[in-house]
Amino acid sequence: MITYSAIGQNKRRSALLIFCFLLVIISLGYVFSRAYGNPGILVFAVVFSSISAVFSYYFSDSITLAMSKAKEISRQSHPDLFRVVENLTITAGLPLPRIYVIDDTAINAFATGRDPKHAVVCVTTGSLARLNKTELEGVLAHELSHVGNYDIRFMTLVVILVGIITLLGDWFFRIGVWGGRRKNDNEGGNNQIFAIIGIVLAILSPFIAMLMQLAVSRQREYLADASGALLTRYPEGLASALEKIAQDTEALEVANKATAHLYIASPFHLDSKRTTGWLANLFNTHPPLQDRIKRLREINL
Repeated sequence: MITYSAIGQNKRRSALLIFCFLLVIISLGYVFSRAYGNPGILVFAVVFSSISAVFSYYFSDSITLAMSKAKEISRQSHPDLFRVVENLTITAGLPLPRIYVIDDTAINAFATGRDPKHAVVCVTTGSLARLNKTELEGVLAHELSHVGNYDIRFMTLVVILVGIITLLGDWFFRIGVWGGRRKNDNEGGNNQIFAIIGIVLAILSPFIAMLMQLAVSRQREYLADASGALLTRYPEGLASALEKIAQDTEALEVANKATAHLYIASPFHLDSKRTTGWLANLFNTHPPLQDRIKRLREINL
């Protein structure tokens, strides 16, 4: 597939998945508002989701960096790293992001922030020590592609939506099981049907949200790989770095399930060699490394 076609396809699929997230939230609110004859439930679901999204939008990067125990570095302390990032941002036409380092020997990196002007690029000390210059450039180009493609904003919103759906689903489930049975017994059959549908949706919504999150993450990684290769004009640099990550057996100690999808590769090191088959890959936050390496080496620039 031509690189530009892959980028366009991934963007369309990602937009569709965001629409599905919003549809789940509205569906939960609507079903429970019908079940209990209270339109305020739908209004609450939409308003609560919107307020939570706005608040998290502005503070998610600080929270992520704190959770990852990342430290901001200066040009004086890491001149080589600054030079690589600076050269790539000039080529990409991006502002210079803040640069952070995680003190961990595993090879990994991520980008976060709400837009290119408020972006952060973070790498582990293991990446700095174990990758050569072209490999490090490939990794950083991948992360800067997340910045340039506005993936950092997109993925922040996805994380927020997953959390909101899970929270609302749990809240509605508790209402349906413990708070709504007496009302349903006194109302018509239609309300009882909506209550049952609502409880089922509440149970399934966190699972649906998780699958959407994982699907978005995988598509965005393919997109960033392709964009990073265009930025460096040398796909082999990133391909070689991903090979080293695939051979590494060390998990990133500061990683957790909430931030795992942000990294360039699974920080838990669930690579394609140990998790094969469509069902296993369905629950991975990243595409199989061997598949990504193969795609990079098929790019013709």
